[in-house]
Amino acid sequence: MNGSDFWFIVVVTLGCTAGVFIVAAVVLRLSRRASFAWRIAIVVASTIVSIACSTLAIAVGMYFTPHDLTVLLWILAVSAVFSMTGAWLVARGLRRSLATVAASARRLGDGEIVQSAAASREVAAMSAELATTSVRLADARAELERLDAARSAFFAWISHDLRTPLTGVRALAESLEDGMAGDPADAGRRIRQQADAMSRMVDDLFELSRLQSGTLRPQQEEVVLLDAVSDAVADVRVLAEARDVRVAHRRVEGATVRADPYLLGRVLTNLLGNAVRHAPRGSVVEISAVPSAGDVVIGVLDSGPGVPGDDLERMFEAGWLADPARTPGRAGSSGAGLGLAIVRAIMEAHGGTVRAQRTPDGFLVAATLPREIPVSG
Repeated sequence: MNGSDFWFIVVVTLGCTAGVFIVAAVVLRLSRRASFAWRIAIVVASTIVSIACSTLAIAVGMYFTPHDLTVLLWILAVSAVFSMTGAWLVARGLRRSLATVAASARRLGDGEIVQSAAASREVAAMSAELATTSVRLADARAELERLDAARSAFFAWISHDLRTPLTGVRALAESLEDGMAGDPADAGRRIRQQADAMSRMVDDLFELSRLQSGTLRPQQEEVVLLDAVSDAVADVRVLAEARDVRVAHRRVEGATVRADPYLLGRVLTNLLGNAVRHAPRGSVVEISAVPSAGDVVIGVLDSGPGVPGDDLERMFEAGWLADPARTPGRAGSSGAGLGLAIVRAIMEAHGGTVRAQRTPDGFLVAATLPREIPVSG
C-alpha cells in the first residue's frame, strides 16, 4: 500500500465517522428525554454505521469486485445485527436494574425498608446505599416517634404539675377574698410557697432548654471537688435533717476537675437531693470521686430500693417520675421530674455521661466527667 492509498483511507474514515457522529449528536440532543436504552441503541448504531460507511467507501474506492462487495456487505450486516442485539440485551438488563432501583426509591419514600438488589456493580452499589438509607430512615422515624411521645407525655406532666399549684393558689386567694381564711398570714405564706415552686419549675425548664439547644455552654475552670461537694451538702442539709439522713463523702479530698462551677454544683445538688429523698430514714448517702483514665467518676450511693431495671435509662428523661402521685413543690423537688434530666444535659454539655445501677451496697448514680471539657465546633 503506497502513501496515497494510506491517506485516502484516513480521509475517508475521518469523513464518514465525522458525518455519522454529527448526525448521532443531533439525534441524541433531540431525544435527551428518551429512555436510557434508546440512547444506548443510538450510540451503538452510530458506531456500527460509521464503521460500515467507512468500510464500504474504502472498498468502492479501492475497486473491489462486485463479489467481494457482496461478501463484505453480508459480513457488515450480520455483524450489525448481532451487535445491535447484544446492545439491546444489555440495555434491557440495565433498564430492569434501574426500574428496580426506582421501585426501591418509591418504597423508601413510603417508609419501607428496602433490600439490596443483585445487579451490575454500579447499580448494586446504588441499591445497597438505598437499603442502608432505608434502615437509617426507619431508625430516625422510630426515634422521632419516641421523642414525640416523650414530648407529649412531658407536656402532659408539665400541665398537671402547673395546674396543681395554680389550683392551690386560686383556692387560697378566693378564701382571702371571701374572708374565710383563718390565718391570712399563713395563707399568704402558702401562696408564696406555691409561687416559688412554679418559679423553680419555669427556671428549670428554661435552663434545660438552653442546655439541650447548646446556647448554654459550660465554662472550663479548675474546680476543687471537695468545695463543690461541701456547697451541695449545705444545699440539701435541711432536707437531709428532715428525713434523718446523713450525707458523707469518700475519696473526695484532693480531687480536682475542669468544669463549670455553677453547672457542676447543679449536678451535685440534684443528685444528692434525689438520693436523700429516696433514702430510708436514718441511713447514709455517700458521695465519692474515683479517678479513671482521663475521667473522674462522681458517684452518689444511697441504700434505698432504687429504680426498676426497665426505668434505669428513662429516669434521666424530662418528666419521668419515680412516683407518679408525688405532689409538685415538695422540698428539694425539681417540680416536674426535671432534676435528673438537667443532670444528664449538663454532663453531656461537658462531654460526660451519667448512668444509674443497682449494686449490692445500694442504688448508685455515677456521673463521669472528663478532665478536659471537649471544645465543640
